Amino acid sequence: MDLFAKNGFRGTTTRELASAAGVSEPVLYQHFATKRDLYTAIVEHMLAEASAAFDQSMCRLKEDCDDQTFFQHLGEIVLSWYLDESRHIRLLLFSALEGHDLADLWHQRATVQFLKFVESHVARRQAEGAFRGGNSALAARAFLGMVCQLGQVWVIYDNPAPGLSRAEIIGQFVDYFLNGVRRPAAGEQQ
Repeated sequence: MDLFAKNGFRGTTTRELASAAGVSEPVLYQHFATKRDLYTAIVEHMLAEASAAFDQSMCRLKEDCDDQTFFQHLGEIVLSWYLDESRHIRLLLFSALEGHDLADLWHQRATVQFLKFVESHVARRQAEGAFRGGNSALAARAFLGMVCQLGQVWVIYDNPAPGLSRAEIIGQFVDYFLNGVRRPAAGEQQ
């Protein structure tokens, strides 16, 4: 995974992979017929790990938690995914930039499903009258976009938000998402 995350699929040779695994190329081919098979196994493993971690983390939330708690927890999960195992996002970015079909596999089986989960929460809250109307998919992307963009910048450029903890960063994003950034005019409700 380290080699693919550092050099991409095309930039990683089977010789390098075998050396990193401490085996010869023939031994590597005994386990994986092609470099693509090894890459697929890595992506499948990442999908299983991400799904299990997300399921476990979301189980800790109560069904009736408030929106602040829901989005705080969700944002912390997403930012942790970027920062705690940065090889994953680097590998996926390389896959997408190289046009590798495994980037589509990740997108369909992880990203799209995750977006649908957040979108369904937003749509439910819209139906309950707690959120204003609009496109729930776009609203879900608006929140996740803030968190994911920060995660990518943090991983690629080692550029965190100065002086703030992860929880504080997400707390501010949640506040911006739920309440906006504009200060209410005199006489407006907050």
